[in-house]
Amino acid sequence: MSQKEKVVLAYSGGLDTSIIIPWLRENYNYEVIAMAADVGQGEELEPLREKAIKTGASKIYIEDLREEFITDFIYPTLKAHAVYEGKYLLGTSFARPVIAKRLVEIAEKEGAVAIAHGATGKGNDQVRFELTVKALAPHLKIVAPWRLWDIRSREDAIDYATARNIPIPVTKKDNYSMDRNIWHLSHEGSDLEDPWNEPQYDKLLKLMVPPEKAPDNPTYVEIYFEQGIPKKVNGVEYSPIELLETLNRLGGENGVGIMDMVENRLVGMKSRGVYETPGGTILYAAHRELELLCLDRDTLHYKDVVAQRFAELVYYGQWYTPLREALSAFVDSTQKTVTGTVRLKLYKGNVMPAGTQSPYSLYSEELSTFGRDEVYNQKDAEGFINLFGLPMKVRALVMKGKENKE
Repeated sequence: MSQKEKVVLAYSGGLDTSIIIPWLRENYNYEVIAMAADVGQGEELEPLREKAIKTGASKIYIEDLREEFITDFIYPTLKAHAVYEGKYLLGTSFARPVIAKRLVEIAEKEGAVAIAHGATGKGNDQVRFELTVKALAPHLKIVAPWRLWDIRSREDAIDYATARNIPIPVTKKDNYSMDRNIWHLSHEGSDLEDPWNEPQYDKLLKLMVPPEKAPDNPTYVEIYFEQGIPKKVNGVEYSPIELLETLNRLGGENGVGIMDMVENRLVGMKSRGVYETPGGTILYAAHRELELLCLDRDTLHYKDVVAQRFAELVYYGQWYTPLREALSAFVDSTQKTVTGTVRLKLYKGNVMPAGTQSPYSLYSEELSTFGRDEVYNQKDAEGFINLFGLPMKVRALVMKGKENKE
């Protein structure tokens, strides 16, 4: 008897991947090796070992990717200050390449011929998983059941699981699609599919309290950065995981980090999601304040242009591309002086600056003061304005001359 070909499945134990294991066996006769990635979803993953085997997997890897996720994916994106469409802090987007990278590593180790995932044919995640596989192991096949099977809805998937006695974590009455990691928690589907519906925050939120239920007194937090990377919170040095967990707790207690948006998916449609990103929102706010203090105007403004393109690359799944790597090299150069401490005030969903200091501060009180100073000659401004405004003046004179001739 010939040995079965192997496929490595990105496995979460959720609805989709729970039914993919038997589906792969029934339709491809593959030996299924599951890989569950711990990217900080806050759940005990060890029970997945028994569940995966019972549903037909020959083996399961449970991989702790949290620190790699933070240092190699979150921090480069934070340093770039990349935000998709002005709102989304890319929580799901940059988790996919770190998971896919480990899938490829396991596939190579096991001699597998294919990678499988549970992303739907309507979403962005299919692109993110598959572009990473193409970049790192182009010889591997990719199996995407949602693009192949007869199941057309979450309700169909629930019926499929029920028929095979597969335990699943959702019901037809409560079927938000959620994705959680150490950076954020996303919510899609159900009543959120109508953009007119206000989110039911009391029912929805898992990482934080609604802003109106946050404490009546503000919380102050100080974050120390070194070359754009957060190192300390309130003077205490933490590991990357501990630091983010600490800020998630502080942000969550103060209702910080809720984002409700309609976004443009890569595949062309719009979707509506509610995101909880407490620690990430704090870090982005602090990082921006420090950059405002430490970067010169031209670098800061050009970096904002780069940030938008960087966000698109992350959102589109193009992490392993020459352009993303080149943009990261530019960003790293800008961060050499982004070192210092930022104090923030957290209050009922708001993050407000409360002080910034850095040994590389470009702020000069002598130059900026409204009081008497000896370093700035205000008369110099007249010549600057004359030269700066010369093109406007010349054009106005030309246009006025044409009007007089008519």
